[in-house]
Amino acid sequence: MTPQRLKTLQEDGDAIVVLDQTRLPSEAVFQRLDSLESVANAIINMQVRGAPLIGATAAYGVAIGLADDATDARLAYVIETLAATRPTAVNLQWALRRMDAEIRQLEVTRSVGLIQPTRCAGANQCFAKPLLCRCCEAWKVASRIAAEDEAANAAIGNHGLKLLLDLQTLARPIQIMTHCNAGRLATVAHGTALAPVYAAHEAGIAVHVWVSETRPRNQGLLTAWELAEAGIPHTLIADNAAGLLMMQGRVDVVLVGADRIAANGDTANKIGTYLKALAAKAHGVRFYVAAPLSTFDFRCENGAEIPIEERAANELHAGGISVANPAFDITPAHLISGFISERGVLAAGDLLQWKT
Repeated sequence: MTPQRLKTLQEDGDAIVVLDQTRLPSEAVFQRLDSLESVANAIINMQVRGAPLIGATAAYGVAIGLADDATDARLAYVIETLAATRPTAVNLQWALRRMDAEIRQLEVTRSVGLIQPTRCAGANQCFAKPLLCRCCEAWKVASRIAAEDEAANAAIGNHGLKLLLDLQTLARPIQIMTHCNAGRLATVAHGTALAPVYAAHEAGIAVHVWVSETRPRNQGLLTAWELAEAGIPHTLIADNAAGLLMMQGRVDVVLVGADRIAANGDTANKIGTYLKALAAKAHGVRFYVAAPLSTFDFRCENGAEIPIEERAANELHAGGISVANPAFDITPAHLISGFISERGVLAAGDLLQWKT
């Protein structure tokens, strides 16, 4: 199988193929995930990263994990295994809750009964058809989750484009700053924070992106890679250069993604996001968070309730020195100009409109 260019996630029979993001930007290598363990490890090791993509990958992980055994006990084990891979990104938990609920709903909704073969032969060859086994149903739900992510991100692009048009000037391209990678690589398609950038570029609107390197894993290099692939002008900067650029008036807007957004608008995103929000506030630069509704955690009252993942010390290459390596920080809602989702743009105080 030859994956399409920049296609981060594809079905491949009874497995999925993902773009191994730990090998970027030096080389594009695709990996086939055909077991629960391989899916879990890909998420833990950040071969798959970005909250929306983690959620979609985990959904497929459920389907793959049920191939040999789809009993209640196995389903619970699969969900538990995948839920433990990354604690902060809420899309993971959202996708797993949905998979669990829709798979278990089979027993309630299918009066014809449920057939579960000893081993499912895959969504296209399962002998249980036209009745669906749990594994087949899991593949259907995972496919819907992936398709919905693509559609949601396209809508985010359109809503964000309207915000960018307000900043358009004949004097120069719109100067956009971003942090980490919230583009196509972090989603099934289009991206979140970069979706408006792609929409503007496709509409012929001149843009330039300031790409923060995002230590310690340098996900900014992934953003630079995909922007180069799309032919969008951009400049890589050291993380700590962001404040100076805003002070100098060289940034019109900051667009970032999110791994979890609390009900009050407090937002968890890659470490360093909070500092950019503080600088933006100090210099009157608009600061927007773009994310699909699956990233909004209305069960979580505020940012203090969001778990912050602590990653391994060796990511900092500190050579035995004592290390603290939080992967995320919390940007308080009062620093955020607005939130862009597939439903439109809202201020933090209005987010509960999106709860249902």
